[in-house]
Amino acid sequence: MALTFRRRCFLLLLCLTAIQSGHASVQTCMDKHQVVGVLRQMEKFLKGQEMRFTEGLRIMKSKLATLQNSVSKLPQADQSAAPTTCPSLEAPAHGTKFGSKYFVGHEVHFTCSQGYLLVGSATRACRDNGTWTGISAICKDISECESNPCQNGGTCIEGVNQYKCTCPQNWSGSHCQHQTQTAPPEWSVMNDPAFSRRPRCAQVNQAQHCSCDAGFHMSGTSDNSICQDVNECEVYRLDQGGKLCVHECVNVPGSYHCSCPSGYKLLADGRSCEDVDECLSQQHNCSRGTTCINMGGGFQCVNPECPRSHGNISYVKTSPFQCERNPCPMDSRSCHLAPKTVSFHYLSLSSNLQTPATLFRMATASAPGRTGPDSLRFGIVGGNSRGIFAMQRSDRQTGELILVQQLRGPQEISIDVDMSEYSDRTFQAKHVAKVNVMVSPYNF
Repeated sequence: MALTFRRRCFLLLLCLTAIQSGHASVQTCMDKHQVVGVLRQMEKFLKGQEMRFTEGLRIMKSKLATLQNSVSKLPQADQSAAPTTCPSLEAPAHGTKFGSKYFVGHEVHFTCSQGYLLVGSATRACRDNGTWTGISAICKDISECESNPCQNGGTCIEGVNQYKCTCPQNWSGSHCQHQTQTAPPEWSVMNDPAFSRRPRCAQVNQAQHCSCDAGFHMSGTSDNSICQDVNECEVYRLDQGGKLCVHECVNVPGSYHCSCPSGYKLLADGRSCEDVDECLSQQHNCSRGTTCINMGGGFQCVNPECPRSHGNISYVKTSPFQCERNPCPMDSRSCHLAPKTVSFHYLSLSSNLQTPATLFRMATASAPGRTGPDSLRFGIVGGNSRGIFAMQRSDRQTGELILVQQLRGPQEISIDVDMSEYSDRTFQAKHVAKVNVMVSPYNF
């Protein structure tokens, strides 16, 4: 039976010892072939041990380097590490600052008051080296008449942080948005037979007493009196006792009634107006393939389209208002950086809405069984050249789009906001929301 490798090595060592002491020779211990075979096996064994030892040293060096990098990132390990905060920032004159934290990765937003234009960076982020991105923001005075606020041929006259519209004939209102009544401006209607009545008269103790119905007043002499209509709309306007109607007051013989603009209905109180939801009541003419979106005083038929395909980036529509990116090739960095989802949102606002007002929220949600991102970054990536909006974080997982300046309608504004997901400070995915804001010309 062949001897095992270890036993051969042991016998070879005994032979070598005996040969060195002169008590034996190689031929008496083992034959030549056995000696050569054992020597070769020992050579292979030693080479294998050497390779394992070298690999062990390489692994140990790699682990030591990783440990050293981890320790060097701790604040206690390097007193010269970059600061974790940035210097404080002040709000510009005639402007507002949003954001009070100055830690690395946090953002501060700036907006200007009405009548001023933001020059500089509307958003600044605290970098790892303790400095802010962007440049200082200032608020520059702009012309109030630049946005052409006067309607129906009205002339805009500039004032100190305000303006006034001079309206043409038959138009009135702060923006010349209301058509004036054909009745004369006096509180009593005198020149229209439909607004005049004969008084009711009776003889009492040989004297004639006359009176008028409610909504009329006596005019003329006692011998030739007539009941003239009281223009309630004009009385309230002259006395500055408040508006009888939210929108338009219409005088009628002996009374008045309120009217609403097209697309609105009069409520039960007889003075307030409410928007008619043409989409809900099926009063729209949107064709198949489009979606009806209700807005103040009307509706829109929309069919938003996904971004066009380019390179390795393409999208598929998963709902009427959302597109998702198709899977990316593993080696395509530009595809992974493109938005993972693109959603479309339509908001209807009344004119001169009180600010600040939260218009829209973005949040992330994790799939069941999967952990979500450990940090999110929100921002405005388009459509905010006038500094009307600001994006701020409301909690760890939610960002809010804030209206910071009042808007006068009618007008339509499109703005793009994004939400980026990070895990261990590594970019994971980006989501874009395209928000279409439709401002009604009325403030109800």
